[in-house]
Amino acid sequence: MAVKIRLRRMGAKRAPFYRVVVADSRFPRDGRFIEEIGTYNPNVDPAEVKIDAEAAKKWIANGAQPTDTVKALLKKNSVL
Repeated sequence: MAVKIRLRRMGAKRAPFYRVVVADSRFPRDGRFIEEIGTYNPNVDPAEVKIDAEAAKKWIANGAQPTDTVKALLKKNSVL
């Protein structure tokens, strides 16, 4: 099972809100996921990011691959 840490889009049209989730890469973007580890809200200035650092480190240690966007968010929150 290829596990990814990626964004799940929520919110209304033109007002996106994202949840950072751990999901099997074969499932759709907004489909089934394993665990929710944080949120990302780009609508406020500055963008609001909340990530459970311990959960993210645990999943990365177990082999989960973050997407490019999530990797940037993790570096910004000094998780990576």
